[in-house]
Amino acid sequence: MKGSAGHKVLLFVLLPDVIMRPIMMTHSQALQGICELVGPIGWIDAADEMQPYLHEERGLYEGTAAAVVKPASTAEVAAVLKLCNEAGLGVVPLGGNTGLVGGGVPDFPDGQGIVLSTQRLNAVRDVDALNQTITVEAGVILAEIQRIAEEAGTLFPLSLGAEGSCQIGGNLSTNAGGVQVLRYGNARDLVLGLEVVLADGRIWNGLRALRKDNTGYDLKHLFMGAEGTLGIITAAVLKLFPRPPARETALCAAGDAGSLLQVLKRMRNSAGEALSAFEIMNRFGIEIAEKHVPSANDPFDEPHREYALIELSGGNGIRETLETVLEEALEDGLIDDAVLAASTAQSDELWAIREAIPEAQKHEGGSIKHDVSVPVSSVGDFLEEATSLVEAELPGVRVCAFGHAGDGNIHFNLSQPPGADKGAYLENWGRINRLIHDMVMGMGGSFSAEHGIGQLKRGDLVRYKSDVELSLMKAMKMTLDPKNIMNPGKVI
Repeated sequence: MKGSAGHKVLLFVLLPDVIMRPIMMTHSQALQGICELVGPIGWIDAADEMQPYLHEERGLYEGTAAAVVKPASTAEVAAVLKLCNEAGLGVVPLGGNTGLVGGGVPDFPDGQGIVLSTQRLNAVRDVDALNQTITVEAGVILAEIQRIAEEAGTLFPLSLGAEGSCQIGGNLSTNAGGVQVLRYGNARDLVLGLEVVLADGRIWNGLRALRKDNTGYDLKHLFMGAEGTLGIITAAVLKLFPRPPARETALCAAGDAGSLLQVLKRMRNSAGEALSAFEIMNRFGIEIAEKHVPSANDPFDEPHREYALIELSGGNGIRETLETVLEEALEDGLIDDAVLAASTAQSDELWAIREAIPEAQKHEGGSIKHDVSVPVSSVGDFLEEATSLVEAELPGVRVCAFGHAGDGNIHFNLSQPPGADKGAYLENWGRINRLIHDMVMGMGGSFSAEHGIGQLKRGDLVRYKSDVELSLMKAMKMTLDPKNIMNPGKVI
């Protein structure tokens, strides 16, 4: 068109949808920004250096990623997630990489995404012995927290086989269990507050060291057990406990698990909260532990079918309580034999047997594993019925059943028959898992007691959870992570 002076005027029309449409950052732009943000010490993209971050211990899962990123602070984590969210770039949070269900292995269809390691978030921010709390960042090793608590004259009771390498952020993200759940509860029971970075880079500072805080939804429980699918835990306020002045340990043997559960009942009635652990093991577990791990030695002269490792921790009188209950169990025929540790060294020797079983089983060929729980009253029935089932389905199979009978959590592992082809044997994994999980669920139990869902049990989650539960879980995921960048392909 012409203006009043005859000059041409160009008219630009900006459509509303063009004006409002955000400019999408590309993956390569986001990766470049992240690399500049964390610097060389926080960036790994060489294939050989990335390898330890891309697979899990059992070799079931192997992933690919564009880079491994190691932020040094919560602020850096927030900035990284903001860039990833803008670009729609997937993020797999990773702690000590000790998980058993593939939850920390990247599952990006196109290989485009990052592994975010919390390794450099390793500061202990505060120890308050009077309030009995310790505030730590996500990358602090569990054993280090135990050590610092001990130096402060307190106890942090979370204890599991991988405590020398697992990180507290991963423990909380998977709601780890361990050997003292019976007395102190799972990981979520040991937390007062969290600091979490959300998918869009916002930081939720919920680091409250309060035992009473009745101010609405308890948001911290959303993130514990979520396996990094809703946000990244960067720090936590953990509960500490008084250190028990005494610890007494015993190993007893019986003809069946049902009898050992009666001992558990009596021990609870007599010892109360002093009962801190009640672990069961079958004969095969003892045999392979002694065979493959030098520190594991069977203290009995004769073999027995089932064993229970019992620990009491508390004040004066707990040894007499332990002796009395075991003497009465012997007189009543519930157990065949028992040995009590006379020193800390002997206690450690008894625990060495239990702790050796997972490692020893690796030397016995292929293993089909189950991390299940049933009501404590059903543990004996489960072990009898499940053993009969798998022996019929897999002739020659060797059942390695052990775990935390005091809270109903059994690791029901199945070693291949001697001389069997490992690959052919492991092809039965899915079929046997379903049979055992169907049995467990029929008993009012869980197909994943403490290891989580990850990639391994996504199908089971759909099979066994109700539509209402799945709908609620998906709604939370969509609310907190609408672009599905947080640990995509895991849990749901």
